[in-house]
Amino acid sequence: MSKGSVLPQYIAGLSASFGALCMGASIGWSSPVEQMITDDSDYGFDISSTQFGWISALLTLGATVVCIPIGFMIDWIGRRPTMLALIPPYMVGWVLMLFANNVTMLYFGRFILGMCGGAFCVTAPMYCTEISTTALRGTIGSFFQLLIVTGVFYGYVLGAFLPLTTINILCSILPLIFAAVHFFMPESPVYLAKKGRNEDTAKALQWLRGKDADISDELKEILDESQKQNDQPKINFMAALRRPVTRKGLGISVLLQIFQQWTGINAILFYSTSIFEDVGAGLSGSMSTILIGFTQTTSTVVAVAIIDKAGRRILLLISGVFMAITTCLMGVYFQMSESNPDSVIGLGWLPIVSICIFIVFFSIGFGPVPWLVMAEVFSEDIKSLGGSIAGTSNWLSAFTVTLLFPILKDSIGPGPTFWIFTVIAVLSFFYALFFVPETKGKTILEIQDMLAGGKIQKADKNET
Repeated sequence: MSKGSVLPQYIAGLSASFGALCMGASIGWSSPVEQMITDDSDYGFDISSTQFGWISALLTLGATVVCIPIGFMIDWIGRRPTMLALIPPYMVGWVLMLFANNVTMLYFGRFILGMCGGAFCVTAPMYCTEISTTALRGTIGSFFQLLIVTGVFYGYVLGAFLPLTTINILCSILPLIFAAVHFFMPESPVYLAKKGRNEDTAKALQWLRGKDADISDELKEILDESQKQNDQPKINFMAALRRPVTRKGLGISVLLQIFQQWTGINAILFYSTSIFEDVGAGLSGSMSTILIGFTQTTSTVVAVAIIDKAGRRILLLISGVFMAITTCLMGVYFQMSESNPDSVIGLGWLPIVSICIFIVFFSIGFGPVPWLVMAEVFSEDIKSLGGSIAGTSNWLSAFTVTLLFPILKDSIGPGPTFWIFTVIAVLSFFYALFFVPETKGKTILEIQDMLAGGKIQKADKNET
């Protein structure tokens, strides 16, 4: 295939991933508004700390319940139409947040926002990997995590400088921006081929590769694989899930998603303002969270730049080591603070530095890689359901961690709570070391062959 332009792939990938920015803003909303709506009652009614915990956690619960249904929907109506169909409910969620006059409206608003964001978490990574060449799949597949953390940063910045109503308005316009941009993007060529729409497949692929690109070889490969899938005897989803190669891919993707959450990232993000205020650091809570958001965003930019060069597995290993070290240090600090407050005088910088280092290495490994691998390890006939199950495991874990973190912090203390995250980070390192294959530079068919026990191809193979 003669080389065309890579710019259309970047545009389409960023456009689809803008839905992740919407979800990120919803995540980032929690930390800076906690004081506004609990202590200052900016909504005009009282909200207890327990109620705020549910307001935070219901976002992840909404994302949990939608992942499986959305997996069927994206196979039924397509990737692009599914993402566009999420905009009306997204706006309903933000209207509830804007005009809430009781805590129940906030519960429903956050739950709906979580459902829409969770749907993007399944659909956008799949769309990004399906529109990309093999050589760019890691980079474009990582746009999803980049836009999530950018959205979190956006929420932090708004929360630091603006009143509650303005924050809600500026978050609510994001889905409208997504709709205005993504409306003009093509559907996934892989999905179109699966539905037998060969002419539309060629048009979409030509748009993605550039008008001067020779797409004949790649088009033939997509259509041939689609025909091969369609010619196979139809089996139900449960039978497909029982295939050894599918079970192996599911195990890898689900456990990576679980490790992503159980190493503590969402607990740290949701409660970062209160953590920094608890340690009495020189920075205000809001400025500290802005520092976190900036660190996370810039680190994810680095991950996007190197993921197709360094590979997925090595980034997971590096990430696991540093997450273990930093959560251990956080645990030591908080345990010292509980036992003898005078022993940590002058050490207020330690949890801030530890959290920032944690976020740097989370962002280059266990942040983007699980989403990318989720979209790489399944064959076309089971990809939607497999990705949905992995997404469900992610958000169920996020819900559980978000709900348990303040409970554990109050019952056993913050030190042992962070040490739990340390143990899980160590386990994530060894899991990546022994069980996660390298998918860099491999086509989806080569990855399937590798999972089935075939000969592992050279990891740095590049295809365009």
